[in-house]
Amino acid sequence: MASETNLTAIQAGAPAETGGKTVFKILLAISFCHLLNDTVQSLIPAIYPILRTSFHLNLGQIGLIALTSQVTASLLQPLVGLYTDRRPQPYSLAVGMGITLIGLLAFSMAPSFGTILVAAALVGIGSAVFHPESSRVARMASGGQHGMAQSLFQVGGNAGTALGPSLAALALPKGQASIAWYSLVALLGMVLLTNIGSWLSQHRSYQWKSFPNDSALPASLESVHHRAFSNKKVAFCLAILVALMFSKFFYLASLISYYTFYLMNRFHLSVHDAQLHLSLFLGAVAAGTFIGGPVGDKIGRKFVIWCSILGVLPFTLVLPYANLLWTTILSVVIGFILASAFSAILVYAQELVPGRVGAVSGLFFGFAFGLGGVGAALLGKLADLTDLNFVYHVCSFLPAIGILTAFLPNLEPARTKPSAGQPSAA
Repeated sequence: MASETNLTAIQAGAPAETGGKTVFKILLAISFCHLLNDTVQSLIPAIYPILRTSFHLNLGQIGLIALTSQVTASLLQPLVGLYTDRRPQPYSLAVGMGITLIGLLAFSMAPSFGTILVAAALVGIGSAVFHPESSRVARMASGGQHGMAQSLFQVGGNAGTALGPSLAALALPKGQASIAWYSLVALLGMVLLTNIGSWLSQHRSYQWKSFPNDSALPASLESVHHRAFSNKKVAFCLAILVALMFSKFFYLASLISYYTFYLMNRFHLSVHDAQLHLSLFLGAVAAGTFIGGPVGDKIGRKFVIWCSILGVLPFTLVLPYANLLWTTILSVVIGFILASAFSAILVYAQELVPGRVGAVSGLFFGFAFGLGGVGAALLGKLADLTDLNFVYHVCSFLPAIGILTAFLPNLEPARTKPSAGQPSAA
């Protein structure tokens, strides 16, 4: 009887994910909150020159700051997603933004490198709490247009990432203490997320609070999961997606964390001008992110993944040899093409493992942060041992990993096979 009740609850909430009316008010609100959250996140790499001067840091220590923030987020996000899949916490979004606010205040008052690492960890924790549940909000409000909803959600985050360096450029003349003013951004996010939490708490898929055992939720959905693919096949596909994420986010780490230093060292730009170039690149990332989801809804996510990762290889190979003008052009092209992959990868994974939106979102956002953090740390150490030009030559080959996309099945026709209840041998 309990399982029947839970199945009824799932079916009642199904229209929020599989069809119905798209709630654009909520989609725009959660996308704007993602903008606020990632504006704060992108302030950290943008103020590296301030921290480097104030605390006499080397590039390895700069990489350690990125590692602390991003790996903290990566470790916690899957756990948050797993927990909220079974016990939804609609107001956890506002709590996560509050933790980020505390981290910003800690950054502005940090007296030592150790305190900076603590502040970076707090910002990472706030992000870990925010992303899995906010991705669920986007899917619930999508009206079945899952790719479009995730792209709109992601473009908010990437727009915030592009905005952060420009705001940091305003803070440069005023020093470390001025970071405290950006806590107002987090405060605005808390207010908006509290309202979104109220919408979530009244949503019909939040009528159930937990499931009595592991079989209750998966039993009603695993048949969908197994219509096309076995567990072994799903694990193989997830491993490929992780490899593609490695390619994408290690390369992005080389640009996001060290692009300003690269431009300053090779082309002798000022800090301000280098940060403006970084904002231009991140703006292209934001634009590319929005393209991937809607295109994936129409022509298939595998095609988008294929083109966005392997397709960027010719441009990354040329970048280390380009002059300033072509470096600017190529970085914009690379950011635009490469960014289209993430929404497609995330929705592909959600459809590969149905019923686990929080866990899958947390896992893949976690990988995004973790791989970016590890990449920043390793590439920073490599730059200390060699130079940034060598780092960009090495990273230019990473998109070649995109060839693995050939081994991914096309989920769109696979989901429509009329093999109800009969697992495939795939």
